[in-house]
Formats: sequence, structure tokens, C-alpha cells
Amino acid sequence: MELIYWSMLLLGGIFSSWTRLVAAEEEVLMNTKTETSDLKWTIFSQDKSESQWEEVSGLDEENNSVRTYQICQTDSLSSQWLRSGFIQRRGASQVYVEMRFTMMECSSRTSHHRSCKETFNLYYYQADSNEATASYPPWMENPYTKVDTVAADFLLRKGGERKSNVKTLRLGPLTKRGFYLAFQSQGACMALLSVRVFFKKCPPLISALSSFPETVPRYLVQEAQGSCVEHAAQQGPRPRPPKLFCGEDGQWVGQPTTSCACLPGFEPVEGQTRCTACPVGQFKSGTEGQCRSCPGSSQANIRGASTCACRSGFLRAETDPADMPCTQPPSAPRRIKHYRNGTTHTLKWNEPLDNGGRTDLSYSVRCSVCRTAKGSCLPCGDSVSYQPAQDGLLDQWVEVRGLLPHTTYIFTIQALNGVSSRSAKDPASDSINFTTNHEEPSLRSVTWKSESTESSLTLHWSVPAQPHYNILQYELRYCEKERRSESQCFYTESNRSQAVLTDLRRATQYEVQVRARTLAGYSSFSPAAVFRTLPDGHDSASQFLVPGILIAVGMLLLVIFVFVAAYCIRRHSRVKDPDLSDKSSQYFSGQGVKVYIDPFTYEDPNEAVREFAKEIDVSFVKIEEVIGAGEFGEVCRGRLKIPGKKENYVAIKTLKGGYTDKQRRDFLSEASIMGQFQHPNIIHLEGIITASCPVMILTEFMENGALDSFLRLNDSQFTPIQLVGMLRGIASGMKYLAEMSYVHRDLAARNILINSNLVCKVSDFGLSRFLQENSSDPTYTSSLGGKIPIRWTAPEAIAFRKFTSASDVWSYGIVMWEVMSFGERPYWD
Repeated sequence: MELIYWSMLLLGGIFSSWTRLVAAEEEVLMNTKTETSDLKWTIFSQDKSESQWEEVSGLDEENNSVRTYQICQTDSLSSQWLRSGFIQRRGASQVYVEMRFTMMECSSRTSHHRSCKETFNLYYYQADSNEATASYPPWMENPYTKVDTVAADFLLRKGGERKSNVKTLRLGPLTKRGFYLAFQSQGACMALLSVRVFFKKCPPLISALSSFPETVPRYLVQEAQGSCVEHAAQQGPRPRPPKLFCGEDGQWVGQPTTSCACLPGFEPVEGQTRCTACPVGQFKSGTEGQCRSCPGSSQANIRGASTCACRSGFLRAETDPADMPCTQPPSAPRRIKHYRNGTTHTLKWNEPLDNGGRTDLSYSVRCSVCRTAKGSCLPCGDSVSYQPAQDGLLDQWVEVRGLLPHTTYIFTIQALNGVSSRSAKDPASDSINFTTNHEEPSLRSVTWKSESTESSLTLHWSVPAQPHYNILQYELRYCEKERRSESQCFYTESNRSQAVLTDLRRATQYEVQVRARTLAGYSSFSPAAVFRTLPDGHDSASQFLVPGILIAVGMLLLVIFVFVAAYCIRRHSRVKDPDLSDKSSQYFSGQGVKVYIDPFTYEDPNEAVREFAKEIDVSFVKIEEVIGAGEFGEVCRGRLKIPGKKENYVAIKTLKGGYTDKQRRDFLSEASIMGQFQHPNIIHLEGIITASCPVMILTEFMENGALDSFLRLNDSQFTPIQLVGMLRGIASGMKYLAEMSYVHRDLAARNILINSNLVCKVSDFGLSRFLQENSSDPTYTSSLGGKIPIRWTAPEAIAFRKFTSASDVWSYGIVMWEVMSFGERPYWD
């Protein structure tokens, strides 16, 4: 009777307060509440005389029939087992078991005994198929895996509140295709009202323009790969699929790792969940930002426009950004005026009234010569020259030379801007004509004689007699025939009718013109004559053969005399007085190998500067902009134009004002060090400027700057082969320094410069050893009374201040790590 009473009490009170729990991220594997027939679970009892698990029917709060199991043991500790059917795990690695049950309080039972318990045990058994029988697997903890001992939070008692207990336990990890659940009672009086087995999964998600599929977590967190939403794409040189982590509780963890962005012509909406086309009249040229209205004089007539088309009569240059308004070519220049000074003619004009809405205004000059009053005019020839140029003029003036006397010329000034080349119309222009009336020497017929070598031309010329003029000087203009332009031509002057052109390219044709200067000014240039330098291995004239042989024989006799004299001196003196050696002999050691000389060994360090560095006239240098700051002052970019040589970009180190004599010596010592090195992987010294303020050191210009910052700006942009190529160049330069017996002491990626061809060159010579204790550079750490770059320095150099080529090898190893890690700081922070 007690069993029946408590059974009715357990079931009747529980179904009246049944609560449904449904989670959106749960997939149910088994739920006894939804079963419509008997469960027929397997029952096992160690004591057949004791009460066993019994399947009974009941009604839930919605009067639906449900199947439950109950048991109420009286006075036995025997195990009563209840095992479910086979449950497929459907790919889940861990599942949850939600149990709703009631438990009778032991003290409220009429037959209370010591073996009464208020708990039960939950087990599970894994299998690849439905292989369990009434006797297999054995009813014990092993092979069954125990999950937990389940205790009730609410106990039923007579006259008490009727509450059920809900417990959720986790099973796993699961590795086989399915599993069984097993419930063990040892002295409990309880009812198992429902069992729901489920696993949690992350639902489909759209976030940050990335779509992630439904994901079942197999670990504590499960990585899920997604894809970009429609009209979006991944950005960057090496795009990777979007990534997000799914937690074991079925919730997405953190924020997506994605580079998805809306395509040009589309913008993100609805919280970065989709991309929509730009409306008519708006555009988006890139992947960032929102759609914007079309700029001035342009329009977009369709949805999803990435650019706005220019209206009729307006244009956009190739280099113009998409958000720049469309513009027009400029109107014509105004009020051209002509001025004459001897044989030089100057044209000046005013700006156009309309620049077309642009700021890149320039001008071109076109010249026509009209030899007869009724004849047609023809373009001027090469004899006419323009200063500063014929095309690309930025100022409103030009000087014209080389015009013929008593000749009518028409000069047309064209106004141009960035869209003129895209216009179907000719550039707007204005013209002026005038007739020359001055007379000048005529060099229309010139007779040339030449002698050539591999790198020079020796020229002689004769001109027709000029009875009315006294020629004061000649000017020659010479250019490579294949690359002839005004910017690549060179000029030289001569007081006689001969000149030697040097520093020429071998086996190259040159066009040469000459003109004369008189009191009336310069004549026009003569017609161009073509001369060619010799290729390798050729001599310019056979008459040099005999003198060459005589010189070679003389030198051989001189060498023999020196050896005989040295032999005689050795016989008379075994020991050589070291004080008799000239200082310049320190350049060489062993078999004539050049070695480095420390400039501080000179009694006067300025002597080392004069010996190893070339002084340059300050007028040859033009500073363009400041690009950084060094230990002694600013670092600038500029141009070096030495007469007769090609203009080059240079890096200019300046010495800041208020310097001491010691600071000046230390500053120039780097030049006296660099001047001793000639190697393609060592920064090249162009020269120094000490005759004016500020004092400057000029070196070749490296477009990409310091190697460490260049690698950080281009992270992951180079292949391992390219990185190894950079390291090979650094190693070549350091090998050269070691052979010169020079120890760098401060080899690091920040002291390596890289040019536009990715050629690395070692720089920063001699500066690190002059750092003082009060230096603010955090890279250098105090050690033994000075500062050293501790992250790059070898242990023996740190401990004993001993620097050798071996310690430079240690530093090179650190540089290898910097290069392969794209500029990471050694040992991090």
C-alpha cells in the first residue's frame, strides 16, 4: 500500500507543475515525453524479491499521456538497474541529459530503515551498434561509465509541497556511434518522470559581413569557417576565410576574424549583415566606407556604381581619384609679350582666365619659321633651344636662343593641365610672331675631326671665317643619340676650337653641336654631328702602340731595380726601423690587401677627413626635404649636380648648430670611415661640405630607408627567397668589412638601408661608439661605462667590452631573425 500511495503522490503532484524547457540551440536525441508507446527499457535486479523499476503511464499538465519509471525499495541495498534504448549521437562529441524526477524523504516513509537513500546513480555505455542484451554488458561500473550520483533538491513528505527536481548532466567525450543510459537505485523511493538527451550547437550567424553555418562543438571551442555575404569579398594580398569559434555551450565566442568588405558600388547595412547597391546618384569606389554623392560635374545613372561618369565636356585624368570632380582643359594664355637681349629672346604671358578647375597648369611652346612672305611656315629645327624647357613649363616665361637673323618666327603658347591629353580638342593657345633683325656668326657648315677611346672623345672643328665678328668662346652640347632629350644633354665650354669630352659610355653614339659666342651673344647651334666611343679592348689609334711598349719595358726595368735595391738593403740591415714607415703604408697588409685605418690614430683627425673624403662645393647641392633626424642633426633628401655629370639624389646629414669641436670631429669621422670603403653593399660616400654652414655629409640616397621599418610596413609581402637575398647582401658587405679589419659594433636592421631594387647596404659607421651615458635612445643599454645595443650584442662584448668580427657575426644572427620576422624586435618587449 505504501508503494501505491507514494506513487500516486509522486505522479499526481508533479504533472500539475510541469514546465517545458526549449532552447533554440539544442538538438534533441531522445525525449521520453514525446514517446507515444511503451518505452520498454531493460530492467535488471540483483534481488528478485525486491521492488524493481516499473513503467507506468501518467498525464502531464496538458493531459498528454507520458511514460515514466518508478521504484520504491523497502529494506534492501541491492542494485536495481534501468537501461535506455540505443541512442545515436549524430556527430556530437558531448551530450546533455536532463532528468525530471521526484524523491521521497526517508524520514517520511512508514517503513524507514538504515538502507534508505535519497540519491541514485547515472551511467552510460558507448557502442557502435545496438549490441546490449539483458546480460551484456555486465551490470557494473566498468564497463559502464559513471557520470554522477544524483541527489534531490526537493524531497516529498506527507502534507508537504509537491515539487519535482530537474538535473542536467554532461556526458562525454563520445567517440562511438551511440550510447545507452543506465540508472541505478540502491534503497531509493523515486519516480523518473522524463529524460531528455540533447546536444548544443551554434546556430547560423551573419556578422561583420561574414556568414557562418550551423556548427556542432566537438571541443571546448570549435573553429568554424565562414564566407563573405553576397556582394562582399575578402581583402588583402593573402585573404583567408572568415573564422569564428563555437563554444561548448552552443554560443558563439568573441568576434569574427574576417577581412570581408562590400565590393565597390555596394555599402554595408543592417548592422554589417548584408551589402546593398548604392542608389542612383551615389557611388563607392573602394571597399571601405559608405556610398557618397557624385562629385561635381559627374553623375551615376545606375544603382551599384563604383565611379561617376563625367558629364559632357568634362574629363577625369587617369591619376585622379574617383571622388575628385570632373574638370576641363584650361583656356588660352593671355597677353604674350616678346623681349630681346642680344641673340636671346624672352617670351612672357599671363595665366588663362579659366584653369579648368585644376591646379596642375603647365605650358608648352611651339615654334614655326616662315622664310618667305607667302611661303608656308615649318616647325623650327633642333638649332633652336629653350630655357628652362620647351614643354612642361610651370612659370609664364621662356628664353629662346638659336634664331636665324632676318627671319620671321611664330611662337605658340599652349595651356595644358591633367586632362588636356584626354581631350579630343587641341589645347587652347595664343600666338605671337616677330622678325629677327640681328646678325650673328653663321655655323651652318662645320668641319669636324675626332679621336675616340672607350670613355672619351677628342674633337677638333673648323668654322667658316667670320670677318665681322671676333669669336670669344665656343659652347658644345652633346647627348646620347638613342636617349636625346634636353634634360639628358650636357654642355661644356672651350676657348679654342677643340675639346675633350670625358666620362662617356663605351660603344655609344653621341650627337655633338657647337655654337660661338661674340659680343652680340650666342649664335645658333650647328647641325648635329655623330661620333661613337670605342667598345671594350679597342685602342683609339695605332700610334699609341710603340709608346705603350716603351712604357711597359721601362716599368719592368724599374721593378727589377727596386728588387735589387731591396735585396741590398736587407743584407745591410736585418731590422727595419718602424719609425721610417710612411703612414700611408698602413693602407695595406700581407699581400697588398687594403685595410681600414682608424681616423682617431691621426694626430690631427682633420687630416683623415681630407685624405678619405672629397670636398664638394655647396652650390652643387640642393636640399629638397627633411626625412629624419640623426645623432648630430637632421637628415635630408637632396640633389647633387656636379657640372658635366648626371644629377643624382643624395642623402644629406647635417651638423646642428652650437656644436663643439669634439662633436664636429666625431661627425666628420663617419665620413673618413665611409670614404675608405668601396663595395656594392656598403653605403657610398659622395663627399662632404665643410667650407660653409651647416657642415654636411653626402651619401647615396636609399629610397626605402631603414630595413627594419621597411619590413614592418610590408609585413608578409616578400617571399623567403627575397628575404634571403636581402640577408645575402648584408653578409657580403660585412664580409668586406671584416676583410678590411673593420669592426662595426652596431650591426642591426635599423642600420641597414635598402633601395628601390631591394639591395641592402650597411651604414651608420662609428656613431654607436660615441654614445654617452645621457643618451635618450632606449635601444642602447649602459654597460661598463658606455652604451651598447644589448639585444644585438654578443655576450663577451657585453661582459668584457670586447668587440671583434666574431661579435659582429653574433649581431648578424640577430639581424637574420629581424629580417625573417619582418622587423620584429629581438626578444620582443
